[in-house]
Amino acid sequence: MLTDSAMTQAIDAEAEEALGDETLASPTLRRCIVTRQALEKPAMIRFVLDPDGRVVPDLKEKLPGRGLWVTADRAILAEAVKRNAFAKAAKQSAKVPVDLVERVADLARREVAELIGLARKSGQLRAGFEKVQIALQAGKVRVLIAAKDGAEDGRGKLARMASSGVEICAPLTAAELAQALGREHAVHAAIAESGIAERIIVACRRLRALQAVDNDTESN
Repeated sequence: MLTDSAMTQAIDAEAEEALGDETLASPTLRRCIVTRQALEKPAMIRFVLDPDGRVVPDLKEKLPGRGLWVTADRAILAEAVKRNAFAKAAKQSAKVPVDLVERVADLARREVAELIGLARKSGQLRAGFEKVQIALQAGKVRVLIAAKDGAEDGRGKLARMASSGVEICAPLTAAELAQALGREHAVHAAIAESGIAERIIVACRRLRALQAVDNDTESN
């Protein structure tokens, strides 16, 4: 838990991030330190410098300190590393891990897995081909998830059943999806309309943009 002093510093840093550019029309907008484009926070990755000047990804946006925001895109993040953009934006030396891009992609993958696990625990998720098929037929699906290494025929059949309002994504392997769901095997899952579903959509889109090879089924 943050102390009063740390909380004040965090609030001050957040205010500085939001007000640091007068051209930003919304307090939820942040400007990318590479492209200088202003985007909503869900489309970006926040970084901070630790006391030793190391660049630390902060996907949950909770770490204290002034945030350095980069568009959630693998190529743009790689450019931030190449250009030494973190040091320039922070106006101090910054130690950037050589594998920063992969670290961020891995964190994004873990975030998706954690959210899928939360959806299961909250009762908003159905797993297994038949259960997902029934949920789709009933119009009770907001997010359709498939293992990215699952069989194309099964994935395609369920995707064709999805209405235009269903987000389709394949963020994890079958083994990763099974682990997130606490099952021995998992290829298909469906999540009902809910707050957790919207969080999963944001996390899946961010992961897709950060992956080296995009094996996802395109979203509707």
